[in-house]
Amino acid sequence: MLRLLDIEFHKLKHNRASRVLSIIYFALLTSIALIAAIKFDIGPVQFHLADQGIFNFPYIWHFNTFMAAIFKFFLLLVIVSMMANEYSNKTLKQNLIDGLSKKEFILSKFYTVLAFAAISTVFVFVVSLILGYVYSDYNEFAIVFSDLEYLFAFFLKLVGFFSFGLFMGILVKRSAFAVGGILVWFFAESIFKGFLFWKFKDSDFGDIGDKVNQFMQFLPLEAMSNLIKEPFTRLNAVQSVAKQVGEDLSKDFSVQYTDVIIVSVWTFIFIYLSYRLLKKRDL
Repeated sequence: MLRLLDIEFHKLKHNRASRVLSIIYFALLTSIALIAAIKFDIGPVQFHLADQGIFNFPYIWHFNTFMAAIFKFFLLLVIVSMMANEYSNKTLKQNLIDGLSKKEFILSKFYTVLAFAAISTVFVFVVSLILGYVYSDYNEFAIVFSDLEYLFAFFLKLVGFFSFGLFMGILVKRSAFAVGGILVWFFAESIFKGFLFWKFKDSDFGDIGDKVNQFMQFLPLEAMSNLIKEPFTRLNAVQSVAKQVGEDLSKDFSVQYTDVIIVSVWTFIFIYLSYRLLKKRDL
């Protein structure tokens, strides 16, 4: 494993675009801390976002992992370009000539995916821990280290998403087309979801939203999105306002085992298909 990782990081170290994208990605993760500086002073009304509880333990684990996952697209570009460069620079063929099997080649890419996801998770953990201890009203050990399931969900979400990018990179061989393919898939899922709502809007299936979501949860990008649900309606301030206007925003914000299993299965499928595709392809 270490040998395969060393090969991949050696390639990335000499790829300027990958270095720049990686730096931008981790800089954006750090920029989550800038949310604490957001203030609005409108006459007598003073609003400080950090005072609204977004950095309170354990809520911060939910909020920060959700926000950090938005930036995963930058590392996706690294993964996709990493695969595209193997074809354009002929390094894939050279690695195989040098004795690397196709299975080891795919494993080296997957280990890189795991490494990027793990480093990102540790980074978010450290940033969140610092922000929490600075701004949180609750610093008891049991509270601080509760809800860490969101970090696991964040890690799995990145692994699944990057595995999808790896598969697309092998499938189309060009980074721009691979990213375009992922965007097309995203829009296709969104359009299909809208079609299901339209199709069954007049049916007698009960809550149409629940029925549609029960089906959509099995699609890859939807499953990854479901791992970490939006955290904003979980805030006490939002809940209070909703109750005043007669709205009920209560729902289960926890990480669901079904979503974990679905994303894990899709990750396996993407890596397996990548291997099968590479094995059959004439290089």
